[in-house]
Parts: sequence; structure tokens; C-alpha cells
Amino acid sequence: MIVVTGATGNIGRPLTQALAEAGRQVTAVSRHTAAVPNGVRHMVADLAEPAGLKPALAGAEALFLLLSGDLHAHGASHADLIAEAAGSGVRRVVLLSTLGVATRPFGSTRIAMRELEDALRESGVEWAILRPGGFASNALWWAESVRAQRVVAAPFGDVGVPVIDPADIAAVAAACLLDDRHSGGVYELTGPEVITPRRQAEAIATALGSPVRFHELTRDEAKAAMTQSMPAELADDTLDIIGSPNPAELRVSPDVQRVLGRAPRPFADWAARNVAAFR
Repeated sequence: MIVVTGATGNIGRPLTQALAEAGRQVTAVSRHTAAVPNGVRHMVADLAEPAGLKPALAGAEALFLLLSGDLHAHGASHADLIAEAAGSGVRRVVLLSTLGVATRPFGSTRIAMRELEDALRESGVEWAILRPGGFASNALWWAESVRAQRVVAAPFGDVGVPVIDPADIAAVAAACLLDDRHSGGVYELTGPEVITPRRQAEAIATALGSPVRFHELTRDEAKAAMTQSMPAELADDTLDIIGSPNPAELRVSPDVQRVLGRAPRPFADWAARNVAAFR
């Protein structure tokens, strides 16, 4: 049995589906009750409280660990999650980390993630670590303004990074959970090309079949919008990356191709599959 945390999100949902279609028993874990594929067990747990994951881990052989906002939970002990999994007999853990652990290692969130990576390496279980860069699905931040006004409002309109389709992250995660060959692998996951916010807006317009205007925000305007849903420190950190990516953040990684035997999907594919969010 494989446990998938963050199972109702942009990565967890397709990962759960892929594992179920591969004939594996799956326990989907999320903070709230949610619909899951037929045959998949669902359990509610908050990863900020590691002991709450214990019932889901009973009988599990593998775990996909996605922390997301739990990294910012006050007093959360992330290494305890690894210890809980190892103590429950889990044989393999695939951790969703972040490219920033390698490219900008000194931010507080990335220090916490690096500590979690280290705890996993030292745990005695088999492991694989996924380090994605920017997500194509971050474009959903623009969905409301596109629906209402056909406008994408974003800072740094002509500064791009190689954003990755979350479905590709899920596919790599499934391979790492199912195939022993990926044990001990650290995979940097990016899309196939650097793409700017302005070009993302053009791809959304193509998917919609109607024009979408791009409006460039100042950094201060963008921060004000972002801090409505994230800490100010994280907003500044994100703006630093998207406004001035370093060479390592601009690099197109070969790791999706290496694991899946195919190139990562371009942003236009993500936009076409998710166009309903923008209608």
C-alpha cells in the first residue's frame, strides 16, 4: 500500500490516480474530506501534527511526502514525519522538496526543507527526492482576473523560468514510488523551456480562443496581492526568484526525460488541459 499526502492537490490528485491505475492500493491523505478515485482509501490528517499520520501509515510500504504549507506551521517538527514513517515499517519515502534547496539554500523555508532531506537520508529507509522549480499551475492565481476581465496581472512580465507541469511531477513521483531503480535519486524537475508571464498569458489566450491582455504589476503591487495568502517573507522570497532568477534557476533540467523517457510538457499543454479554470 502507498500513502499519498497532499492527495487532493495539483500533484497528489494525478499521482493518486496513476498509482490506482497501476493496480496499487492507495491511501490518499488530505486535511479535509475529499472525493478520491474508486478503490482509493481516504484519510484526513494534518501533517503539522506527525502523530496524526500514524493511522494512515499502518501497513504502508511507501509514502509520498508533500508538506506545502505545513512547512510554515508553528512548532511543526518535520523530521518526526520521517521517523513516524520509518517506525511504521514504511520501506520507501519520496519527498517533494524544492529546487531552491540547491539554488538559494539560505531562506528559512529552504533551510527547513534541507533539514528534512537530511533526515530522510539518515532514516534508514529507501528514498528519492524531487526538487521542482516553478509550477505551471501558479498561473491559476490569474484565473479570476482572466475570467472577469481577460487580464493577466503579474510582475516581471519579460522575466521567465522553466515552469513545470504538476502532472509531470506526479508522473516522476509515481516512477520513484514504483521502481527500485530510482532509490537514492535526487531529481531536479523543470519544464522544457524558459517562459515569461507575458508568454504564459499568450498561451492562455490561445487555449481560450480569445485575447488576454497582460498588465505588468510593480513589485510592491505584486507583494500586496501575495501577502493576502502567504507570509510577507515568503512573498519577498518568491519575488526575488521570479524577478531575478539565477543561472541555476534558468537551467532546463534533463531529469524528467531521464525518469520518464519523454520530454516534460510545455506550459501550453497545461493551459489547454486547464482552460476551464479561465473561462
